[in-house]
Amino acid sequence: MKHISLGVFEMLNPNNGLPTWTHPNAKAKSWDQMGYWVRTAKLLDDAGFDFLFFADTYGFPSVAGSVPDEVLRHGIQFPGLDPMLLISALAQATSRLGFVVTSPTTVEHPYATARRFASLDHYTGGRIGWNVVTGSSQTTTDRLFGLEGQQATHDERYARAEEFLQVCSALWETSWEQDAEQRDQVTGTYANPEKVHDVSHDGAFYRCRGPFAVAPGPQRTPVLFQAGTSSRGRAFAAAHAEAVFIQGQTASQAADQVAAIRKSAGQAGRAPESIRVISGMTVVLGASRAHAQARREEMEALYDPADAAVLFAGMTGIDLRRLESSAPVTEAVAAGLDSQQGQTLIDRYVRPGAPVPTIGEVLDRFRLQALRGFQLTGTAEEVAHQIEELVAATDIDGFMLEPTFGDSAVFAEFAETVAPLLRQRGLLPALPTQDSPVPTLRERVIGSGPHRSLATPSKETGHS
Repeated sequence: MKHISLGVFEMLNPNNGLPTWTHPNAKAKSWDQMGYWVRTAKLLDDAGFDFLFFADTYGFPSVAGSVPDEVLRHGIQFPGLDPMLLISALAQATSRLGFVVTSPTTVEHPYATARRFASLDHYTGGRIGWNVVTGSSQTTTDRLFGLEGQQATHDERYARAEEFLQVCSALWETSWEQDAEQRDQVTGTYANPEKVHDVSHDGAFYRCRGPFAVAPGPQRTPVLFQAGTSSRGRAFAAAHAEAVFIQGQTASQAADQVAAIRKSAGQAGRAPESIRVISGMTVVLGASRAHAQARREEMEALYDPADAAVLFAGMTGIDLRRLESSAPVTEAVAAGLDSQQGQTLIDRYVRPGAPVPTIGEVLDRFRLQALRGFQLTGTAEEVAHQIEELVAATDIDGFMLEPTFGDSAVFAEFAETVAPLLRQRGLLPALPTQDSPVPTLRERVIGSGPHRSLATPSKETGHS
């Protein structure tokens, strides 16, 4: 049995998805406090988790150009803080835990993004990853950045992302030769000018010329995560991603996704097993199966149908509240509602060869699961067994544990009860000792050396 990666999925909002902040165990009073995140990071580090993953977006749900009252009143992905500004503090408080931060390719510039992640590669000692997204809550984001009327289609956003990543990769990988930075105080030479090169790019979307002002860190390139599982997203992942984040619904559906991702990687000239596939997973534990089920029902009772419809509309641009709940969800397209914002989410519910669900069915499923992955409920022994079965059935490489009522208690509970059972089954490595070497995030999750493999055929921007 292979070792799996174990991470945690978080957002710097009062809620992760649908509102749970009113529950006594939620992080309503602490989500915006540095101390809470430092304690959480230390907990994960001590428990042997591989990384803490922050989903993020500049936007928030909007419908027909305005922000619904429910977004503000119930805190639906609003307000939100910038997780990138947390990472240095969390890295200082931990010794091995990796950090993955979401950053878009829509409203940023490649140089600024490359500089931030290269700096974090230094600050974290090589424990940083980038979740590459082409956009989220894009209609709201475009308004905030003054880009109304310039909306790109789903596929056009990926074309832009391709070029964005080409520029970043050139800055990280080709501007500095490995021994260019000398720091020789005797000769007064900080960097050898002959080994620091300009990057020259003049493309359809971006222009960049000059040397990169950040010397290579331990990884050079952050570990590249990607979350799109639409056909265009899979093609992008096949060319660039080192780890792909999916939201597994069932074992068979996840197995199909894993197989499709690996097939795409092979078609792109990469070893299919070189991409790690990691799914979200919400775990509700109890002293007995009945106790765990009661806790899940308590959590799901907090999910309001109206909030689910607003969040769905904000993510996809499709306001299903405008249509009859008994109508097939495909009528949303027939009605001219936009589906470019969140093609991945639409594809989750409308699958080739499967019956088309009704609008009411989609919203109810979205209410109970929203952005979450596998739903596991039971005792620690039962949950460990379910995880073992999922790995065997899907060939998945790891899981991201999602919050339940909000705070980090669910992570501590999992670490104390389920993780030891997974180690007994050989799914997790033994906890490191104090004198164990500290791997980079790439070594820990991808299993390769600290640097990204560039053997894949690519269109990297050259240097001069």
